[in-house]
Amino acid sequence: MTQPELHRNDREAPGAALRGLRADLTAAALAVLLFAAAAVTGTWIERTRGVLHVDWPPLYASWLPHTGPGTVPALALAAAVAACGPAAARALPWRALVGAAWAVSALWIAALALVDGWRRGIADRLLSPHEYLSSVHRFEDAGAALSTFTRHILIGQPDNWPTHVAGHPPGAVLTFVALDRIGLGGGAWAGLWCILAGGSAAAAVLVAMRALGAEGAARRAAPFLVLLPAAVWAGVSADGYFAAVTAWGLALLAVGASPGARAPRSTALAAGLLLGWAVYLSYGLVLAAVPALAVLLCARNARPLPYALAGALVVAAAFTAAGFHWWEGYRLLVERYYQGVAAVRPYAYWVWANLAVACLAVGPATAAGLRRALTGAPAAAGGLLRAPSREASTTVLLVAAGLGAIAVATLSGMSKGETERIWLPFVLWLVPAAALLPDRHHRGWLAAQGATALLVNHLLLTGW
Repeated sequence: MTQPELHRNDREAPGAALRGLRADLTAAALAVLLFAAAAVTGTWIERTRGVLHVDWPPLYASWLPHTGPGTVPALALAAAVAACGPAAARALPWRALVGAAWAVSALWIAALALVDGWRRGIADRLLSPHEYLSSVHRFEDAGAALSTFTRHILIGQPDNWPTHVAGHPPGAVLTFVALDRIGLGGGAWAGLWCILAGGSAAAAVLVAMRALGAEGAARRAAPFLVLLPAAVWAGVSADGYFAAVTAWGLALLAVGASPGARAPRSTALAAGLLLGWAVYLSYGLVLAAVPALAVLLCARNARPLPYALAGALVVAAAFTAAGFHWWEGYRLLVERYYQGVAAVRPYAYWVWANLAVACLAVGPATAAGLRRALTGAPAAAGGLLRAPSREASTTVLLVAAGLGAIAVATLSGMSKGETERIWLPFVLWLVPAAALLPDRHHRGWLAAQGATALLVNHLLLTGW
């Protein structure tokens, strides 16, 4: 595949380029206005009716301007990525770029978390009684805990699980049980695990894009994947780890579907194992099927599908044999969901306020890139009928898949708030839209991305 079409916007006539920039800025401004509308409307609803159950609508956060030990490193990283990221992404050898994306993304997540301090930002974040670590001791006999897991989901049942354990399949808590068993128990190790795993998600997206023939777009998107405002909620949140597992599953699926794959069957099987594991980390990750389909469409290759399905079925069979039935767990989760604040949180507000939160999480550059992606969607759809798929078309289709998963999630009514962390596995796939922005504007857009994350983390005390 060639890269000229990705650089077409850099060769536009001055008038067309100016119109494009104005349209990009308008799209970013509209994203800001959507978030402002959600904040103003949400504040009014919460003050008059008290039904949102968030302190700073639409975010699960509190107003608390502050600095911390992560402030200077975060500022330095943001400045370095904005100034040098685009050039480095173009020049680095591929493997070095993937490794650098992982490392810098993890550092960015950690620096933002440390704005809240070591204990409040990392070591104690997962020690809340609502989190997974509070239930690790109940898995001394993991087999017995799994076979009786669904008995403790509903409020009112004896020894009902805390919120996050009840709200997820047991794969989530089993991850922290496994860390504890190998001597990495406690909040600090759990937090570091989530940061290191969450940082790898950026690298996974790059691997997926290159496998689908979009290396040029991947290199252009790399600094934006690193300097993602959603990193505020990846550190420290288990959802950052969930996002990484899903992203690597999709990356392996892309590798297995790519022309000339060395071991396509085993790679697809590994992809299925990871995607199957993701579904047992979070019920909502069944929606990873949407970007998975997009990957196969971009590759024009359905041959990996049976092997991926086999891998996912291995995970499902293992949990079922251990006594946990996914569908029963999901049915009970829905009931538990409406035993809590979801029963009063208004769908009419959250169905669009969630999208405002997503705009904040992906940042203004992605919002501008989404405008270009939506404009190019008809051509991308038509590109499916031609071979090989063009780079821009591949980027647009992956972004469209992320949007599709988010649309289903918000329409389902099972995402009433707190989507700044819950949707991390999906918003990640919107970021490649920034690759569609003209190169000459990348530094400015990256500065806006970094500023968004820094403002959120320094003005608010986020709940995740």
